[in-house]
Amino acid sequence: MRVPSAALMPLAEALSGLRRLAVPVAPRTVPLSQAYGCIAATAVHAAQPVPAERIALRDGFAVESAGVGGASPYAPVMLPRAPAWVEAGDVLPAGTDAVLPAEGLEGRNAVAEVGAGEGIRAAGEDLSEGDVLLAAGERIAPRHLLALAAAGVREVAIRAVRIRLVVTGTFEPEALSPMLAALVERSGGSAETIAVPDDPELIARAIAAKGSDATFVLGGTGFGRSDRSAEGLAGAGRVIAHGLALRPGETAGLGEAGGRPVLLLPGRPDAALASFLALGRPLVAALAGIVEAPSRAGTLRRKITSTVGLAEIVFVRGHGSEIEPLGGADLPLRRLIEADGAVLVPPEREGYPAGSEVEVVPL
Repeated sequence: MRVPSAALMPLAEALSGLRRLAVPVAPRTVPLSQAYGCIAATAVHAAQPVPAERIALRDGFAVESAGVGGASPYAPVMLPRAPAWVEAGDVLPAGTDAVLPAEGLEGRNAVAEVGAGEGIRAAGEDLSEGDVLLAAGERIAPRHLLALAAAGVREVAIRAVRIRLVVTGTFEPEALSPMLAALVERSGGSAETIAVPDDPELIARAIAAKGSDATFVLGGTGFGRSDRSAEGLAGAGRVIAHGLALRPGETAGLGEAGGRPVLLLPGRPDAALASFLALGRPLVAALAGIVEAPSRAGTLRRKITSTVGLAEIVFVRGHGSEIEPLGGADLPLRRLIEADGAVLVPPEREGYPAGSEVEVVPL
């Protein structure tokens, strides 16, 4: 059953309502060993130069470069004293500015020359005091872990968004839950999936349960007699909207329970994915205190036609810099799984002509 378009909440209004509810989650501190893939809550700066002093980059003899200038096997240079042996990572002794390879010394005779700074790392060459190692809102990648560990940082503050994914309805939500859990993780959160029968009291209980920062109810959002998700949300908190001016996804909804945002996602695959991209993705980002992951630009191979008054998600497949529209509403699964991105057509547009450059949200 389709809802009259006049009764549908505009997507922009729905997003505004969600963002008012989406207070960034409180930071918590974790060791570096648990930080990979998490969202940084605060910026981290180098507290001191790295290395703090000049160090050797290789094993050899610490020498003053001027003292071995011109040395060769045919013109060895006698050193006034035996040079100190250093290994990679050792601090250079005072009065030296290079590391002579082991084969460059025979007894006290230098048989090779080195230039000033050869074989050493200057103080602060890797990192200067105050360098930004990690920006607030960044997803922590292996390169960040390298920089943090090198700077002596052992733990970081993160925002870990917890999403409860309540699976209900009778269409195919169980097939959708692994995909949505993965999308939540990629957006900056983690998902706990629980299955609940089509019973409004049980749905309400699952929504009201503590231990999450937001709840996504998957399935049961239609207007048939067996669709009970909105009723369950009303029993746990309040329904802000049931029916959005979004295609596919007209039966999606939103509300709150216990001060936490709740999304109602349709159980049909194309509508569930479209609703998540339009609402779930920005909600998780807001809870994590980050800007949504960047989109990419693409040029349309074919035109996109849309209905004025409805925001529309059109799934696309990339071909280099070009993208091919696959469709939006009622897209068969075999076509949906070909998509590697989506284009949001705003409600005031009738679509985009072929050759238009559009923003593509990656899938």
